[in-house]
Amino acid sequence: IMGRLIEWIASGYILTHLSITLQETALGFALGASSGIAAGFLLGANPFIGKLTDPFITAIYSLPKVALAPLFVLWFGIGIEMKVVLAATIVFFLVFYNTYAGVRDVERELLDVLKVMGAKRRHLLLKVVLPGSLHWIYVGLKLSVPYALIGAVVGELIASNRGLGYVLQYSAGQFDTTGLMAALFILMVLAMLMNEVLNRTEAVLLRWKS
Repeated sequence: IMGRLIEWIASGYILTHLSITLQETALGFALGASSGIAAGFLLGANPFIGKLTDPFITAIYSLPKVALAPLFVLWFGIGIEMKVVLAATIVFFLVFYNTYAGVRDVERELLDVLKVMGAKRRHLLLKVVLPGSLHWIYVGLKLSVPYALIGAVVGELIASNRGLGYVLQYSAGQFDTTGLMAALFILMVLAMLMNEVLNRTEAVLLRWKS
């Protein structure tokens, strides 16, 4: 397996496929995480809207995301857009539910006291709700990192001629166990590196809690 990895890197074969998967994963993660955080804050800060939309969100969340891939192929084609949307859809719900829980977990008494002291809504969100829910948000981000990668790879397995998913599919079709294991090893290392980046940013943003 190590010999195959060295061969792929030396020839530049794997770098092209790795860059495609990285691009799809990063875009899908960024899109899904940002929309999930925004929706979590919106619904968490507005209990009425949260209760109103909860059944619909739960219904959509219950759908198996991998089963949506063929539908996304019809809507977005077989290009990078389909993989990005699939990864973003998976990431969105993981980040949304954790952000929503984090916003709802902020102490109501603290918010009431600050309101009495004259704090405006934007002050409450930026100074209390956001810092108080950051830990929950990072839990969702960490959970969604491997799933963003899974979404991109599954999209490549279904319809692609580039990316690590394509390498997996091609190796399996050739009964190339070594190539298959090498591609899986790259995916594992990639997920670990992405998670480490989140750990480091979390340590910086939440250093006030230590």
